[in-house]
Amino acid sequence: MKIHAIQTGTVTIRPRQTEGKGHGTRRLLNTMADREWTQPLPIYAYAIEHPEGVIVVDTGETARVTEPGYFPRWHPYPRLAVRMGVEPQQEIGPQLRRLGIEPGDVRRVVITHMHTDHAGGLHHFPGAEILVTGAEMDVAGGFAGRVRGYPNKRWPAWFSPTRLDLPDRAHGPFPQSLPLTDTGDVTIVGLAGHTPGHIGVVVDEGERRVLLAGDASYSQELMLRGAIDGVCPDEEVARITIERVQAFVRERPTVYAVAHDPDTGARIEERRTV
Repeated sequence: MKIHAIQTGTVTIRPRQTEGKGHGTRRLLNTMADREWTQPLPIYAYAIEHPEGVIVVDTGETARVTEPGYFPRWHPYPRLAVRMGVEPQQEIGPQLRRLGIEPGDVRRVVITHMHTDHAGGLHHFPGAEILVTGAEMDVAGGFAGRVRGYPNKRWPAWFSPTRLDLPDRAHGPFPQSLPLTDTGDVTIVGLAGHTPGHIGVVVDEGERRVLLAGDASYSQELMLRGAIDGVCPDEEVARITIERVQAFVRERPTVYAVAHDPDTGARIEERRTV
């Protein structure tokens, strides 16, 4: 198997989003009120070249995100707390082609969660099976989803994902999981916290594992410290997930890959474990 880390532009956010302060609604307000900015952070998606077919994990962001009206004009978050930088050639479709993979060759697309920087490139995969948890679709859809920050009017008209409900099948410390390949070496695991329906993908390479963890944390260092982000809807759920991730990386050598850690690409390339 090959795993490609594909950077689809950058995002700049408030530091309090990466590590929250306070509790409940105050935690989110503290994030919105933060006057500082992070450095531009990468937006990673992944392509797994597997003998059973190419699997894409997240689709990264679209260059359209910078167009007026991409987000509802009335929503404060895109105006006050995030800055995107994506060029058309940085979208996942052109980048896959440069790797020798046509988007039409992709068998499955797994979306860790429906935030636009993880699902903005959906339009490149009209022929693939797209997997999203039912819990994530429920929170992201309709007007209520737009209030929560999901620009669902920008989803492709054909978008009708396979809704996943992970069974109670333990995979290490994760109580819910679903094998994605017949060989059992690629597995979806539940990582609720950053969003209610958040998932990750474990690739078992024998001597080590790679955990493609979406936004379970904003960096490996924050995960190891047990830090909880500033926008998660339920701090206790997020904390439990981080503790499970910590237990998982202690079990066996594991490469930890999250979407906005500047070291993610190098860690995957070098198979640098935690």
